[in-house]
Amino acid sequence: MQISESWLREWVNPDIDTAQLLKIVTMAGLEVDGTEPAANVFSGVVVAEVLACDKHPDADKLSVCSVSDGKDTFQVVCGAPNVRAGLKVPFALVGAVLGEDFRIKRAKLRGVESCGMLCSSEELGLAETADGLLELPGDATIGMDIREYLQLEDTLIEIDLTPNRGDCLSIKGLAREVGVLTRTAVTFPHIETIPASIELEFPVELASPSDCPRYLGRIIRNINPDAETPLWMQEKLRRCGLRSIDPVVDVTNFVLMELGHPMHAFDFDKLQGGIRVRRANAGEKLVLLDGREVSMTQETLVIADHDKALAMAGVMGGKHSAVGASTRNIFLESAFFDPVAIAGRARSYGMHTDAGHRYERGVDYSLAPLAMERATALLLEIVGGEAGPVTEALASLPQKSPILLRRKRISALLGLSLPDGEVEDILQRLGLELLENTAEGWIFTVPPWRFDISIEADLIEELARVHGYDHLPVSLPTARMKLQKVPESRLPVRDLRRTMVNLGYQEVVTYSFVDCELDRVLREDGEIAGSQLALSNPISQDMAVMRGSLWPGLIVTLKHNQNRQQNRLRLFETGLTFINKNNVLEQKAKVACLLWGAAMPEQWAERERSLDFYDIKGDIEILTGTSQMVSYAADTHPALHGGQSARLELHGKTLGWIGALHPRLQQELDIPGKIYIAELNLDMLCKRQVPVNAELSRFPTVRRDLALVLPQGVKADEVLAVLGESAGELLLELSVFDQYQGDNIEKGKKSLALGLTFQHSSRTLSDSDINPIIDSCIKALEAKFNAELR
Repeated sequence: MQISESWLREWVNPDIDTAQLLKIVTMAGLEVDGTEPAANVFSGVVVAEVLACDKHPDADKLSVCSVSDGKDTFQVVCGAPNVRAGLKVPFALVGAVLGEDFRIKRAKLRGVESCGMLCSSEELGLAETADGLLELPGDATIGMDIREYLQLEDTLIEIDLTPNRGDCLSIKGLAREVGVLTRTAVTFPHIETIPASIELEFPVELASPSDCPRYLGRIIRNINPDAETPLWMQEKLRRCGLRSIDPVVDVTNFVLMELGHPMHAFDFDKLQGGIRVRRANAGEKLVLLDGREVSMTQETLVIADHDKALAMAGVMGGKHSAVGASTRNIFLESAFFDPVAIAGRARSYGMHTDAGHRYERGVDYSLAPLAMERATALLLEIVGGEAGPVTEALASLPQKSPILLRRKRISALLGLSLPDGEVEDILQRLGLELLENTAEGWIFTVPPWRFDISIEADLIEELARVHGYDHLPVSLPTARMKLQKVPESRLPVRDLRRTMVNLGYQEVVTYSFVDCELDRVLREDGEIAGSQLALSNPISQDMAVMRGSLWPGLIVTLKHNQNRQQNRLRLFETGLTFINKNNVLEQKAKVACLLWGAAMPEQWAERERSLDFYDIKGDIEILTGTSQMVSYAADTHPALHGGQSARLELHGKTLGWIGALHPRLQQELDIPGKIYIAELNLDMLCKRQVPVNAELSRFPTVRRDLALVLPQGVKADEVLAVLGESAGELLLELSVFDQYQGDNIEKGKKSLALGLTFQHSSRTLSDSDINPIIDSCIKALEAKFNAELR
């Protein structure tokens, strides 16, 4: 939010400079993002009056003007379309400097001498563009320095408020906060009740009282459509980042920035029957002020008459009932909407408005009558007219329970004891009402503008904030600290991360919110409807569901890097995935990796080679080797290439998947080159067998090699499992060192060469020990697989 320091100091003016003010505000939790001057640097510009205005003899679009600065009269050539006799404007004298180095000099324009320049708001840095001269009020003092007249020695302050401090989204709220922090009195403007001059009312009905418990309306008749917003109001709005539109809209925006209460004005002549605050009908259409037509859901609160919806409540008005150049009668709205009813509604339609920004954070529900009177007074002053009585529809307003604040709790949380007088002073200056002072502590009620205070800890936070975080004592924790036991059977996730980094992977951390379609096609249950966990209020369309796999984040990261000319990537991520099972959320911790591009970085000693399935399989074997023996089973996954995918199993349960991304998906994603991905269950992977200490044997090992002819469909894992069971306790190591298919091998079969290493702990093994074991292994293989020795 952007505010003007000079406007703030009209309400509260502590005896400190701008830098001190910004520091105090920031240290209290209202972070100042930046500052800038209210206008460009310029000098030598005064208020002047155009005495006469004639056409240039040699240029149709130029005028020759006689301009007075109160002392002298100057001839000035001007091209502005709105220049005319009697107009008061900013006048840059000869020698004036605009901006850094633009100096005004005497010049001839089409043969006519010009002594100075009449200025627009753009040339003074008050606006980005301007269609003509900046017109000053008729009572502007001629000859007065324009910086002094417009009070341009001002600083614009950009404040980044956290969502809980909606009470500071106005000059009034910030002034109240600064007054508390600096112990300075706040000067609130006196707002009188405007008596009705006509007896004309428009009925109001609350069809959804829980969403809108308070609605005020007032008719103002016979306004002047030709009236203009006074310059002082235009300037205050400009310095808050709002442009002037027309007097009625400007007044509602002024009240918004001054008091923090959003308002809206309808063209009364376009309303039918009365106002009805209700929920929208499913699919009900509304054309908004920005020209967009939206189809509303039943969750959307609307302001309607007896015929149609007029506005999206608390967000934006409708175009049909908007105030325009032909409007003579208006209906002024001032309402309180429940934050829950407004929260997220603007974003769900792709909008963000100042009104919605405030209402979803909470607006003071006692402020609506005051805002109505303030806006009425300003409108009658600027556009005239006749005001009717205020019509109010009132339901049950929010009620806040009293809060007990204990003295012991203050010292326990802050580490210091505040005097009773300081506690009461701080909280009462913040607007809290002291109900009772007991031996245990105090009982306070919360003001209606503080939606962020509801429990004792909130009060203590306010004490710390106002007392000063930098004034709190620094001390070491006094609680007994005890390290949590970590079972040896659990492999730390950091060890897995370290393994992946050592293999050349880079860790990424991606959003848990992903694109709905990308998530669906990459899930193992991709065809199962309802398994996705959709967000009710997504940030954007590509972050609409909670991820069911880590693969979407890795692939989005791949595309991001590919678009920036990266030609080789090894990525991994650990994190939670989310599955909706019969409306029950199931979270699983997983680790996933992705390989793409060249197998090795470009170098002179290695030939370039693309990655293949065995690159990622080798990495996964190293990763799972730190845990337990994992088996691979050929299987299909909706997201993986049918001929290059496998399901990993551990103790008969699915550990994860590995393979190449399906060519169809790769084509849709427009990524050249094959993508290899894997994803494993992190909880299963981190379980490991506790190492057992055993004495090393001093006796030599004995190795036997077997060359077997087996049916082609027999897996090596199955052969190893049979050998491991048949070889007994003397088997030390078992490995496959060759596989052959071709000449001298019957079609449909393969040759598998295996090495068996034996060792005894207390003696040297002989052939008489080994041969029976080998015979037993061969018989078992013959029986199980019809294997033959080659």
